[in-house]
Amino acid sequence: MQDMTDIPTLMKNIGARARAAAAELSHATPESKQKALTLGADALWSAREAVLAANEKDMTYGRDKGLSEAMLDRLLLTEARITAMCDGLRAIAAQSDPVGQVVAEWDQPSGLHIRRVRTPLGVIGVIYESRPNVTADAGALCLKSGNAVILRGGSESFHSSTAIHGALVEGLRAAELPIDAIQLVPTRDRAAVSAMLTMTDSIDVIVPRGGKGLVGLVQKEARVPVFAHLEGIVHIYVDKDADPVKALNVILNAKTRRTGICGSAECLLIHREVADTIGQGVIRALMAAGVEVRADETLQVIEGTLAATPDDWGHEYLDSIIAAKVVDDIDAAIAHIRTYGSQHTECILTEDPDAVARFFERVDSAILMHNASTQFADGGEFGMGAEIGIATGKLHARGPVGAEQLTSFKYLVTGDGTVRS
Repeated sequence: MQDMTDIPTLMKNIGARARAAAAELSHATPESKQKALTLGADALWSAREAVLAANEKDMTYGRDKGLSEAMLDRLLLTEARITAMCDGLRAIAAQSDPVGQVVAEWDQPSGLHIRRVRTPLGVIGVIYESRPNVTADAGALCLKSGNAVILRGGSESFHSSTAIHGALVEGLRAAELPIDAIQLVPTRDRAAVSAMLTMTDSIDVIVPRGGKGLVGLVQKEARVPVFAHLEGIVHIYVDKDADPVKALNVILNAKTRRTGICGSAECLLIHREVADTIGQGVIRALMAAGVEVRADETLQVIEGTLAATPDDWGHEYLDSIIAAKVVDDIDAAIAHIRTYGSQHTECILTEDPDAVARFFERVDSAILMHNASTQFADGGEFGMGAEIGIATGKLHARGPVGAEQLTSFKYLVTGDGTVRS
């Protein structure tokens, strides 16, 4: 039995087993990985009552801890959400295997034939908060891409994540793949997080998925390379040529469908020419839907709004709150996004193709949308089956990180007794 109090030894052992599993996974067949994920989905569905019971323990823990309603919604599992997890596992299983795919191929005048092919990264450490479905998503994507993974879920989701992880292990065992390919850190002790951040001998990359505090800690302390998943400070810009019906529908969905996810709209920028028309309409509709609107001076004339403070610009609420501001034109909106955004997701609502082109060209965020809800900022909605996170950095991976983004590449060079002159 593992000693849960000796965190350094515990984590060193987990890392060594992950490294050994990664060596086997690097050449595992696509069929075996597909089988593990399909059978893992079957096992998860069969265990749904146990998963829901485990989740109820976590919900009680979260309520006692004082989590907000939005954060409790992130934590909550229902039979429908378990169905979605199972569907995600099967979707990832059905995707083409990225390992060994030829990215580019060419011949050199020297007689060399060169191929650049996808290869696993090795061992991935995933540190996440609250959302237990990340256990399934991250485990599946890492397996599909031939990587071993060490999962460290949030203390709130400990029981749920443990139950989900058990189903994934059943799939690995049935497919005769190493069960250490997907490991869950079996302790709530925060020392395990600090240990992961310095495990350069056994972890190749860290993926943090959580709030500003977690990501800031990871970026500050990590000695292992990091795929940054920063705050979702998501902006929607309502242009002077926006369609009022589309604007209303998109904004309401972007803010209210699920307020606690990173694709939820947090700031509304409204062109001055439509502030008294479309702007008034969408703000009143948001308030009618229970959203607190923190408005700039111009929009405070709308009864029921609250006065915005400087801290409201660039703030991720993850709650039924949105900041709203009037801007003079599209360039003012772009300037605001550059100043306060987190390079996650932004949206423009307009019928003017030139405005769309300008917005897409000049806003440098991982995901840009036109006339579509920012709640679509999700790997599953992008056809990836699921995502391990949305990377807001610019190196290696950006935007939704699926199986393909969890690979690197190597060069395979062939000659025929070829020598260099």
